[in-house]
Amino acid sequence: MLKNATAAAFFTFSLTMAWGQQAEIKTADCAKLASLTLPGTKVVSSEVVAAGAFTPPGAAQPSANGKALFAWTPAFCRVVLMDKPSADSAIPIEVWMPVKGWNGRFRGQGNGGFAGSTDYTGLALAVTKGYASAATDTGHEGSVGDASWALGHPEKVIDFGYRAIHEMTVKAKAVVEAYYAAPATHTYFASCSDGGREALMEAQRFPEDYDGIIAGAPANNWTRLMATALYNTQALTLDPQDYIPSSKLPAIAAAVLAECDAADGVKDGVINDPRSCHFKPATMICKGAETDQCLTAKQAHTLEVLYAGSHDASGKKIFPGYLPGSEDGPGGWSLWITGPVPMGSAISGLAKGYFADMVYERADWDLKTASIEDSLKAAVAKTGLALDATDPNLKPFVSRGGKLILYHGWNDPAISALNTIEYYEAVRAATGEKLADSSVRLYLVPGMQHCAGGPGATNFGQFWLPPGNSPDDAEHDVNLAMEAWVEKGAAPQQLITGKYADQANHFQLLMTRPLCAYPKGSHYKGTGDTNDAANFTCVGAGK
Repeated sequence: MLKNATAAAFFTFSLTMAWGQQAEIKTADCAKLASLTLPGTKVVSSEVVAAGAFTPPGAAQPSANGKALFAWTPAFCRVVLMDKPSADSAIPIEVWMPVKGWNGRFRGQGNGGFAGSTDYTGLALAVTKGYASAATDTGHEGSVGDASWALGHPEKVIDFGYRAIHEMTVKAKAVVEAYYAAPATHTYFASCSDGGREALMEAQRFPEDYDGIIAGAPANNWTRLMATALYNTQALTLDPQDYIPSSKLPAIAAAVLAECDAADGVKDGVINDPRSCHFKPATMICKGAETDQCLTAKQAHTLEVLYAGSHDASGKKIFPGYLPGSEDGPGGWSLWITGPVPMGSAISGLAKGYFADMVYERADWDLKTASIEDSLKAAVAKTGLALDATDPNLKPFVSRGGKLILYHGWNDPAISALNTIEYYEAVRAATGEKLADSSVRLYLVPGMQHCAGGPGATNFGQFWLPPGNSPDDAEHDVNLAMEAWVEKGAAPQQLITGKYADQANHFQLLMTRPLCAYPKGSHYKGTGDTNDAANFTCVGAGK
């Protein structure tokens, strides 16, 4: 026994020495990256960050319920680049690479809104799981709702539109190969909202950048989405009597659920497929004095307009409407559509920033007097090429083995899920159904709002929880499902999505549901616990 103990101690000592030597080598290799030569790009810094020691630039260590968000980050080589593909470009790129335990993969991070910041949380989660990763603010600093940086800077709009993510990807891959003396074996990109637009832009314009791409709630039809934000803001505010105050949203949501909730076999506050819900706003018109429990005739008409989607003067559809069931909740219409006050919604701010700073380049542009048709025409002419990611022909991407997963929450109050369905169907038509079905999947998430959250089971790994808080397999994590598809040929069918409660930074599982590949949807079998995915099945036409 003593002999075995001595051998074990010697083995442990040898491993420790070997790792120490490896760490020293990787630390030295990281420092050497300062002299790396990349076209149009300068290495600003390269250094190893100790485990748990990272603090975002210019900020105190952020925390969730008192626990530092970066406390679980392992030691990593951090390389900061400044990329200048045009005379008016200044694109900072962060490349993070684990010193120990690299899984051989590279993962690109995306952005939301008008971008303007680097996703340090995404980088930290990636290196914690063994990935080399990169992120950028796309070439400007600002909040997700701020477009003032674009005024008079068309090259920065191009950077934001597609160039920055591609530059980040190419330059980061070169850094990863230089550090590990080998290229990444597989490359992935995953993001949501504007990041979903970035994801589709990569698949369409740069089909060789990534092997697997996950695009959530993509704002890919950007010019029409922004024209619709203008359209809906006008519908709500041009006549003060048309405005629907947020105080009425709970009653609207309750009426919708009373009409449609039980259609999927379970009355649970979630409408599995809102397309089957034919709620009529007129049923809520006040019979007597107006209260928050009813609508005026003009408010009922406004609600119909919001559900119907935007149209031009001839009645031609511009962009699909919002779906019933998404009205209430902290991430619902009160944030995105109606706002706490008229003109105070997120869509109003986005429309104002986009048209004033990017399209017309006039800070005094007036949202209330703008013509929808003229604004859309100007938007397409000025920014469509840079910002719209609507090309449905993905043959170059899928023919080289690329895989694409699209997902969208049915309860999304920011971007209608119908837009993603339309794009998916267009891809199948343009790419060929057989090729598309072997390479593209769409998942529509009941009860999910914009990218995450909402009354349903909405976590399927799209935003990794801190380590140890969710199942770590391809059935529960869309990222692992993508890896299995790309690397093993295991095409994903049904995923399992969960609803969690955050209890002092520990995530308690409350409910699971199957997440079915479109056009299938989940339906309760009729017996068993309705909080258990095992008691539901995917039904309908589909793969």
